[in-house]
Amino acid sequence: MARIEGVDLPRNKRIDIALTYIFGIGRSTAQKILDEASVEHQVRTQDLSEVEVAAIRNVIQRDFKVEGDLRKEIAMNIKRLIDIKCYRGIRHKKGLPVRGQRTHTNSRTRKGPRRVVHKKRR
Repeated sequence: MARIEGVDLPRNKRIDIALTYIFGIGRSTAQKILDEASVEHQVRTQDLSEVEVAAIRNVIQRDFKVEGDLRKEIAMNIKRLIDIKCYRGIRHKKGLPVRGQRTHTNSRTRKGPRRVVHKKRR
């Protein structure tokens, strides 16, 4: 089993798909990595040699920020926005949509389930 950046890649998938299991690597990035490491895109993960795995690992470590480092950078960016109290930071803090979506009827994913407001009884 190929292990890259602390992630076990699935054995029976094509390597260009298997690389997307690493946080920060999508389809196009995976194809660029394989081109640079001179590995065929159609080969299965279980069929890779140790030399090919090492080449892929070297390209990723040299050129890309993935997994823990990327998660840390994203968290620090959000924390910076919250600390300077900009509009986006306030939206992050309140748990509301950040990118200008309407919230009157939608955005249940960010806001959570509906809360019932009861009318006052006499």
